[in-house]
Amino acid sequence: MRLQGKSAIVTGAASGFGEGIARRFAAEGAWVICADQNLEGAARLAKEIGGTPVGGDVAEEAAVRAIVARAVEEFGGLDIVLNNAGTTHRNKPILEVTEDEFDRVYAVNVKSIFWMVREAVPVMQRQGRGGSIINIASTAGIRPRPGLTWYNSTKGAVNTATQAMAQEFAKDNIRVNAVCPVIGATGLLEAFMGGPDTPEMRAKFVASVPLGRMSTPADIANACLWLAEDASNFITGVLLPVDGGRCA
Repeated sequence: MRLQGKSAIVTGAASGFGEGIARRFAAEGAWVICADQNLEGAARLAKEIGGTPVGGDVAEEAAVRAIVARAVEEFGGLDIVLNNAGTTHRNKPILEVTEDEFDRVYAVNVKSIFWMVREAVPVMQRQGRGGSIINIASTAGIRPRPGLTWYNSTKGAVNTATQAMAQEFAKDNIRVNAVCPVIGATGLLEAFMGGPDTPEMRAKFVASVPLGRMSTPADIANACLWLAEDASNFITGVLLPVDGGRCA
């Protein structure tokens, strides 16, 4: 198994991409902390895959500290951090986005990574064996669509931070990469679309994807698995589009 004996944190694990990633990591032998604000959902998943559920809002320092502490307590260390938790404002004109929506999307998509790095990197540094940090960004940070301006900008920030962290932590053998999915059928789909999830609306978005479909949790999990395993131990600072060719 490709992650045998490794410990991992997956945020936003109760559904969508996070659930797919957590399931794949566990199937490949990893011990997984299933972190999510939806503790009931995280507990359900953890029971199914043999992981450990932890609740809390990753935009808050205390919650992230508790997540990392639980990983160290349960597993004796930390090898992989998967920053997947994310949110968006609804697809709409930029002048209609409220301050509360702006603040929340930055808190969840960007500040959560700030807190996770502050808590997890010192653990990896003390261990002395390196580690892998994987941030779920988006094609929205590479080829943004109109209507999601402030969401797009959070993912641009994630991309830039990923590349800067890769440089800064390379001396510690801590690799930092980002996976950039194209739109997928997750709980945020209607917000991304800005309207009801209808076949016609899906067709409008799929039309921009050369391979002709949305991304799936399995697609994202496969990319994350490769970046987490030792086979990619010379890969860092990569922004990997999983997008059916949309950003080509």
